[in-house]
Amino acid sequence: MASDLEVTTDRAQRLAGGGWQAVAVHWLRKYRRVWVSTLITSSLSPLLYLAGMGIGLGMLVDRGAGGVGGVPYVVFVAPGLLAASTLQVAAGETTFSVLGSIKWTPIYHGMLATPLRVRDVVLGQLVYVLLRVTSAAIVFFVIAAALGTVRSWWGLLAVPVSVLGGMAFASCCFAYSANLRNDQGIMLMFRFVVMPMSLFSGTFFPIEQLPGWLQPVAWVTPLWHAVEACRALVLGTATVGGVLVHCAYLAVWLVGGYLLSVRVLRGRMVV
Repeated sequence: MASDLEVTTDRAQRLAGGGWQAVAVHWLRKYRRVWVSTLITSSLSPLLYLAGMGIGLGMLVDRGAGGVGGVPYVVFVAPGLLAASTLQVAAGETTFSVLGSIKWTPIYHGMLATPLRVRDVVLGQLVYVLLRVTSAAIVFFVIAAALGTVRSWWGLLAVPVSVLGGMAFASCCFAYSANLRNDQGIMLMFRFVVMPMSLFSGTFFPIEQLPGWLQPVAWVTPLWHAVEACRALVLGTATVGGVLVHCAYLAVWLVGGYLLSVRVLRGRMVV
């Protein structure tokens, strides 16, 4: 098994130039087998989300409260769903694949038996995740724009901002998954971190409706910053300073998560 992985990795290194590029090529080649199904899922999910939460529930919200913040509920919720769905894709790509590459199919062992370094393994997989997250964000944005939920040309910048938010969480999620011994920790993370964060970080309603003691918790989450920046850009109410502050905060999470991932994986692989 290790020798086969080494041959595959060496070939990928020659094709991509070596280093993290080879790792990214490896994951992209694996993705070729499932890209059709993920494309369908990426297209249907935003449509169902927007139809169910934005249009279905939105009719009740608009009728009872006149929308949220002066805009129809579907317009309010669309940028939040963009950021939340991007984060969920990022989490999905840095959980079972990371733990599995250590515990079940020792892909990382084979990679690190070659001249690849731990930081190459981490960076290469995160680059692959970046491509996955970007494609998902673009599909979601195109569908949201087609439904008339984008109010400003500045909304185009919501795509890279949502990607930054997803990658900020992905880098930390990689470190968490690399430290696990079984998959129960992954299920707990989705149940007690990803889901509550998606619900209470301003995705579906303003966090001002949360209890006062809970609002600061939402402020420190990366999703809240991504949602706020995306919503301001889509609605055309963004300021340069405000968006830059949100992006800087997300960048800190991204860099810190990457450094932590390298440290955790190095310790786990004992190299």
